[in-house]
Amino acid sequence: MRHHLRDWIALGIAAAIVVPYVGYLVRGSMPFVQDPRGMAAVALVLGVAGFMVLDVGTDTRRPQPVELLLAGGTVALGLAAFLLAETVLAEGLLAALVVAVVLVLLLGVVHDRQFVTTHRGGAPQAHV
Repeated sequence: MRHHLRDWIALGIAAAIVVPYVGYLVRGSMPFVQDPRGMAAVALVLGVAGFMVLDVGTDTRRPQPVELLLAGGTVALGLAAFLLAETVLAEGLLAALVVAVVLVLLLGVVHDRQFVTTHRGGAPQAHV
């Protein structure tokens, strides 16, 4: 199966979240990421951008309810990590946020590549 440009962009965005997070864990700060609030903001903004990239320019791809539920939960987790950045929960929320964002982006890429095909009528149908 061939990946589309938007899949590669979404995977690049996932990497752009993970690399600063690992650097933040190792060094305690990274450029543009000085504290847990900054890391939460980076993950939240890039995660939303990655989810939107997966849906732009597609007539046949529609997010499944599970994807939308996970994406909404991830945004809520991101807001919690951002707002509670100065508390004891900050590191745990941040770790959960990074994992959730990467999971949602990978789920979107896998959904595009494996589970949806276009049949004669042009309507997407999931493999069962």
